[in-house]
Amino acid sequence: MKKFEVLGTGCTKCVKTAELIKSIAAECGVEVQVIKETNPEIMMGYQVMSTPGVAIDKHLAHSGSIPSKDKIMSWLK
Repeated sequence: MKKFEVLGTGCTKCVKTAELIKSIAAECGVEVQVIKETNPEIMMGYQVMSTPGVAIDKHLAHSGSIPSKDKIMSWLK
């Protein structure tokens, strides 16, 4: 199971990103764990300057925008 951390302040884009990851994973039949991380120290540890950020299994994969469906699908493979 992949662990996704959505890094951000809890803004609309961050919430939407978490929901997209969950729904696309469900569509693909992939089991994932999605955590919304709002702690600024953790975000800085990933060097996220623009939210939302997405870390997969403790590695930053994306930041600064809501990721596309294609990008999320590529993460699930």
